Amino acid sequence: MTADRRQVVPEARNGAIREAIERAIEYIWERYSEPVSLDELSKSALLSRFHFARTFREITGVTPGRFLSAVRIHQAKRLLTTTSRTITEISFAVGYQSLGSFTNYFTQSVGMPPSQFRHLVRGTALNPTLPKDEVQASHGTAAVTISFPSACPALRVYMGIFPSPILQSPPVAAKIIDAAGDHPLRCVLSGVPHGTWFVHAVAATRTTRPDRRTDPMLFVDRRDSVTVGARSPLRVSMRLRPSRPTDPPILFALPVLRSLPPPVRPQTGSDGIGSDAGSVGRPLKNSRHP
Repeated sequence: MTADRRQVVPEARNGAIREAIERAIEYIWERYSEPVSLDELSKSALLSRFHFARTFREITGVTPGRFLSAVRIHQAKRLLTTTSRTITEISFAVGYQSLGSFTNYFTQSVGMPPSQFRHLVRGTALNPTLPKDEVQASHGTAAVTISFPSACPALRVYMGIFPSPILQSPPVAAKIIDAAGDHPLRCVLSGVPHGTWFVHAVAATRTTRPDRRTDPMLFVDRRDSVTVGARSPLRVSMRLRPSRPTDPPILFALPVLRSLPPPVRPQTGSDGIGSDAGSVGRPLKNSRHP
């Protein structure tokens, strides 16, 4: 079974439509702390409300409301990292009227409460661990092949299977592998519960630098609504590309991606699938979120 690339309607490929959606996303980044309505966003894109909502989801993979929520949590992570403001102050600064609602949504999205995330980025907490493979009758496997842009430098690649098109909440299966960047990377994610999932791949280079929106040296790709069943392994082909303004922010506190060792080629077994030698399956001490 093969996961095909997302099918985007021809209209969504049109440059003018994409620019309209990017204007709305710019509006979200500028007004995320305010109550932003669908009418406001559609007007900023110069599109009808229905046409805007449909096209926004086709291009970004999520609704405008979910994108706005992701930006708010992303900005909360930034404030927790760069300021000494209290969690209550930050919750109001990013548009929440209830500390409890903010804390609950932050925890669900990032995988830990705001206070723990602040300790993590300050190096006083352990980095998140990867989920353990579990062999059960109701679990399957996904064989993932990732290709890279031309002249791509050494990368640390995070591959995860998530319940959402936004990279949030803990994955059901994940691996980290160091790649040379000059040849496709292959690995198997096992212990995936049967069902429909979203496959995310994220990589950072040695020259990654922080940015309030997207990092120009962050490479991403996603496959939507892939089904893992009991029969043959799900086969997924992905190609990393530089992040775009239309990509929802990454919310989950990923294990470290920046501290790259010297580039090495993954070991390959007789079946052509990369071994686990390059994966990380233990906590990384005093490491920072990408």
